[in-house]
Amino acid sequence: MEASQKRVYRKRKWIDGAMRLWCVVATLLAVIPLFSLLAYVFAKGIGGLSWSSFAELPELGGGGFGNAILGSFVLMGIASVFGIPVGVLAGVYLSEFGSNRFGQGVRFCADVMSGVPSIIVGIFVYTWVVLSMGGVSAFAGGMALCILMLPTIIRTTEELIKLVPNSLREAGLALGMPRWRVILKVVLPAGMSGIATGVMLAIARAFGETAPLLFTAGSNRFWSASLDKPINSLPVQIYNYAKHAHEEQAWAAALVLVLLVLVLNLAAKLLTSSRSHTR
Repeated sequence: MEASQKRVYRKRKWIDGAMRLWCVVATLLAVIPLFSLLAYVFAKGIGGLSWSSFAELPELGGGGFGNAILGSFVLMGIASVFGIPVGVLAGVYLSEFGSNRFGQGVRFCADVMSGVPSIIVGIFVYTWVVLSMGGVSAFAGGMALCILMLPTIIRTTEELIKLVPNSLREAGLALGMPRWRVILKVVLPAGMSGIATGVMLAIARAFGETAPLLFTAGSNRFWSASLDKPINSLPVQIYNYAKHAHEEQAWAAALVLVLLVLVLNLAAKLLTSSRSHTR
């Protein structure tokens, strides 16, 4: 009896070790392409970075991309102002009240929108916004990025709100708080760290989109922050540099874009961790 138990124990231990090894191998297979990409972009782009890259405007022979950095932040500001409140509130509704047919329909639409190619979103915004405004503009580009952000924010917020223990809701209701106040003061703060991470994932995805901006925001070789005028952005400027065979400037702009996305994600992590420590 003891011998058979030892054999079973050795077999289980062997299977456990094998599965751990497979998990490590799978993790390496997932991480190696990511770090290889980052290392390749860094190696190709670091040589083209200089102060002029950030201060000068694009030129026919190359130039910088300072206006593109400003334009990207303007576009993301517009998208965030419209997309984050709508996405978070929609996710809260689906989590707290979305067990009906309307909620199921919204979930289905969000899932479908998350898989729609970004160029389709660009054509949609071009038809409804650009044509009505009489031309491409920063506002139209921000609306395109807003639509791309919404599905990720909605579904992430819904799933994170569902993870908040029901005991917290019941405690708030037991104290006589109305349900809307429980959601605002108890549920949302409890899930804020995860919601912020989802928002940053949505921003990171939209930050690097090129196709919809070609139809909506266009391009601009000058400094501009007007919402009703064409505006430059890093992805579009990378596309223009690559199209005109300015590889050094294209790789430098690509490196800046990757670093900006990395900084935004790190800032979100630091913000959410500091808020969790202060509560």
